[in-house]
Formats: sequence, structure tokens, C-alpha cells
Amino acid sequence: MRVITQWSEIPEFHTEEEEAAFWMESRLDARLMNAGVLKSDTRESATISLRFDPRMLARIKRLARSRYLNYQSMIKQWLSERLEKEI
Repeated sequence: MRVITQWSEIPEFHTEEEEAAFWMESRLDARLMNAGVLKSDTRESATISLRFDPRMLARIKRLARSRYLNYQSMIKQWLSERLEKEI
């Protein structure tokens, strides 16, 4: 399995089949995935509490793990993306 350590290593795909074949033999390095997560300025952040259904939280954690992300960072990224979309 080839490990992709730089975004420039990913070629431009012309078909979905070509892309699927590439990803069958390749995977992203965890450090590269984490570098893509938006980092907030901790001086400006506030701590909040959210209540989640345990099954939903388990699904979120599983999805984050599959993407090599911290689940809390992934939730913050989702909220940030949605906020930009709403604005």
C-alpha cells in the first residue's frame, strides 16, 4: 500500500474508475489528514457542552477515526463549513 505524504502526489483523475484504482493501492498519511484540519486560535475559543445521542456520537467517532481525525476537531470543522455556507 502506497502512503501519500504530500497532496501533490495525488494525480488528476479523468474517470471514477481511474480514481478508484488509485485509492485501492494508496492511502493518505495521518499527518497529512490532520494538517488539513482548520486550527482555531485557542485564545479566542470557548468551552461548551453538547448532548448527543450515544449512538450518534459513536457513529461520529467511528467516522472521524476512519479519516484519522479527532472527533471534536471534525465536529468543529463541520460547524465552520456549515456556518460559511449559511452566511
